[in-house]
Amino acid sequence: MSMKHLVLVGLLSLIAACSSNKTLDEALSESELYAMVQQDLDANNYQPAIEKLQALESRYPFGRYAQQAQLELIYAHFQNLEPDAAKTAADRFIRLHPQHPDVDYAYYMRGMASFNRDRGMFERFLPLDMTRRDPGAARDSFNEFAQLVSRYPNSRYAEDSRRRMVYLRNLLAAYDVHVGHYYLKREAFVAAANRGRYVVENFQQTPAVADGLAIMVEAYQRLALTELADKALLTLQSNYPEHPSLKDGEFVHHVQPAEPDSGWIESATVGVLDTLLTPPSQSGTTQAERQMQQQYQEAVASLPRDIRVPVTEQREKRSFWSRITFGLFD
Repeated sequence: MSMKHLVLVGLLSLIAACSSNKTLDEALSESELYAMVQQDLDANNYQPAIEKLQALESRYPFGRYAQQAQLELIYAHFQNLEPDAAKTAADRFIRLHPQHPDVDYAYYMRGMASFNRDRGMFERFLPLDMTRRDPGAARDSFNEFAQLVSRYPNSRYAEDSRRRMVYLRNLLAAYDVHVGHYYLKREAFVAAANRGRYVVENFQQTPAVADGLAIMVEAYQRLALTELADKALLTLQSNYPEHPSLKDGEFVHHVQPAEPDSGWIESATVGVLDTLLTPPSQSGTTQAERQMQQQYQEAVASLPRDIRVPVTEQREKRSFWSRITFGLFD
């Protein structure tokens, strides 16, 4: 994203903020206020529409447009890139009007809010791989769409929800494949094998099953568990003969262990981006990352002593001076 685009976005946000600082006339009737809301929505002026919808509900809580205003508030928050506010508004509508004829819309928008929660400005303009992001929002969205489909199978939003569930299931499976690769690179082969088996058992009919089998084969081979490796390899060869890990029918290790230390360029740049692009981070800032790091440590500790390999934390650490100079004077 170029600097001029950033400046343009900032100016537009400032103009929108300034234009919304207008006091609404207390004498406006319910119909007049609702008509102004429609004008704002038609013009894509979502922040002023949100303020008017909130005013409409507070001034006329039992009016003819009160429930419709609550529904349109969900939409306005969603379009204004406020997924958490949209989800809160949807939850409130479901709680207040469980028998409303349009309550399925609230369920659908709740799922959409979670679906787009991680798709902010940076994801729109930077090439971030969503399969490497914390899957919490994807799991929430899948469960919320599943609730809609279960409660209202004939809803006009049900078919779209089913398609999104397929996408989200593939996304979650791909995330677990990345986790398996992470364990292989860190030489936590027990954890890698378990993650590959988890993908195979829980994400059938997704493209990630083949990758899960490949992870199992590589992990079992590196653990010298020949029988398990051969079974997984036979399944991979029989069902996915074109998988990249197979060359002329033979398995080739496709994930190499991580280097004990990175170059100064990676330390200065890629190391920062890894917190966004590669799970899990060393700090374990999210629940998924903490769980993965804990499983990694437990997997390393469970290895037999004669096949245990040094882990990253046991390797020689760089000095503080080396890190702040990016290794230039090492």
